[in-house]
Formats: sequence, C-alpha cells, structure tokens
Amino acid sequence: MTIFFSRLQITLRRHAIALFVLLAGSTAMSAFAQKAPDTVRIGYQKSSTLITILKTRGTLEKALAPLGVKVSWHEFASGLPLLEALNVGGVDVSADVADTVPVFALAAGAQLTYIAQEAPSPAAQAIVVKSDSPIKTIADLKGKRVGFAKAAGAHYLLLAALDKAGLSLKDVQPAYLAPADGRAAFERGAIDAWVIWDPFLTAVQRQSHARVLADGKGLADYQRYYLASTPFAKARPDVIKIIVDALQQTGKWVKQSPQDAAALLAPVWGLDTATVEEANSHRSYAVRAVVPDHLSEQQKIADAFFSEGLLPKKVNATAVPVF
Repeated sequence: MTIFFSRLQITLRRHAIALFVLLAGSTAMSAFAQKAPDTVRIGYQKSSTLITILKTRGTLEKALAPLGVKVSWHEFASGLPLLEALNVGGVDVSADVADTVPVFALAAGAQLTYIAQEAPSPAAQAIVVKSDSPIKTIADLKGKRVGFAKAAGAHYLLLAALDKAGLSLKDVQPAYLAPADGRAAFERGAIDAWVIWDPFLTAVQRQSHARVLADGKGLADYQRYYLASTPFAKARPDVIKIIVDALQQTGKWVKQSPQDAAALLAPVWGLDTATVEEANSHRSYAVRAVVPDHLSEQQKIADAFFSEGLLPKKVNATAVPVF
C-alpha cells in the first residue's frame, strides 16, 4: 500500500509538472502573440499630411510586407477621439496630433509612447474672422462666440492669445466644433471667430477671404506629435522604426517637391493644388525624435489647461515614454 501511494504521488507530481510546463508554454506563446501583432492599425485625421501621403502611395504596405505585417487605416474627425481610440486599443499608432492632445490623453491615464514629433509650425494655425468683421484685436473677442476643436492646438492658441490680451476663456463664448462644422458655422455667421489649423486655415482664407487675427507666432509653437500605444511600441519596435523612417523621408519630399506633393494631396483633400501648396508651406514637416527634456511647452500647455479647469489633474508632460 505504501509503495502504491508512493508511485501515485510520483505520477501526480509528474502530471503536475507536465501541466505546469504546458501552461507555461501556453502563457509564453500567448505573450509572444501579444508581443508580435501582424497588423498595425493607424489612426489619422484629414490634416495628417505625411500619413495621408504614405497611405495614398501604399508606402507602408510595401515596407512592412517583408515583416509579414499588414496595415489598416482608421480616419478620425479630430485628435482627441483618435487618442481615445489609441488608449482603449482601437488603433496602435496615431498620425500627427497637435501638441495639446496628448496632454488630455495623459490626464486620462492613457499608456502612450511618443514616437516622433514635427518641428514647430506656428503659422500653420490661426484665429480668423470674416474680412468685414469689426473685430480687429484679440481683446475685441470679449463676449464673442469663438469656435474651435476641443483639445486641439487651436484650443491652446486661443488660451495663449486671450491670456496675452488679459482675458481668459471665461471672457468668450466657446463653441467646440470639429473642422467641418466649424467652417460651416463660420461661413453662416453662427460664430464670430474661428481658431483652425492647416489645410483648413489656408482653405478658408483663399475661399472665404477670412482675415487672420493672430497666428501662433510668439504664442504657440504648434509641434505635432506621432504616438503609439505603449504595448504596441514595446511589442513591435521594428514596425515603429519603419513608420518613423518613412515619415522622415516623406517630410523631406514634401519640402523638396512642393508642387508634386500638392498635386498628390489635392484630390484626396478635395482642394485645389495652389491651396494645398500654400498650406504645406506653413508646416515644417521636419520629423525628429522626441526628447523628454525638450517637452517644456508640453508642460506649459498642461499647466494652462489645468489652471482653466479643463484637466482633472496635474500632468507631468515630460515624464512620458519615448521611442
């Protein structure tokens, strides 16, 4: 009987070990599967110039094919919903968003990795009014209805401009509007001023003769950021590198071949080539690595939104993972 129980214990121990190995192997395989997704889901906006070019040309599909990685594309009306999708796992990589947008995402606890940034383009966003508007200065916006996309670079530009004029957001009537809705509201006179970025900015100037009240010069650098969900960035650094390399090369091409770039983008954006070329002249398109120590304006933006009661908590904008 003693021998029987000894043999039974040995058998059970062997089965337990086998089961442990099987479960460990299964867990390892599951972890490996999670670390090596074979599709990259890219979120973008209409104003995501470089990503739009890559999508139109099929550049990433070709570059990622040797890795066995496919690309799926997901368009968003503005940056905040895009980063919300990134946070909940709806997309893996975000095309460029204004420097304000990650601040809101970080305040919500999003796991984001900064993979690249575009050098400042302060003239690529502005506060505009109609050509015959009596509004001549930022101070004249007091009590007026101002349209802009919440959490966009336009949002911070308005805060900075108002602050310089001795005003705050409480001194105007804010209307949170996506670009298409903002353009419609501006043209029918439902808002007195519109804060917008390119290519929408140049389009409304050329097509509706909007007058620039102030752009970002001396107020907001307007650096646009490319991001990835942190789990994806850790799992597929090879994919991220290929995307960043492609962005850098495309940014150089836009500046070196402005007419060709405009001709490619015009039908995609539904704009004439002259408008697209002018809009592109306002953007640097210089894609570079993100250095945490150089995120001082990000912190300034975070502090401004927090002081306005627009963020639920203070954000350390420099304590972020970078690629």
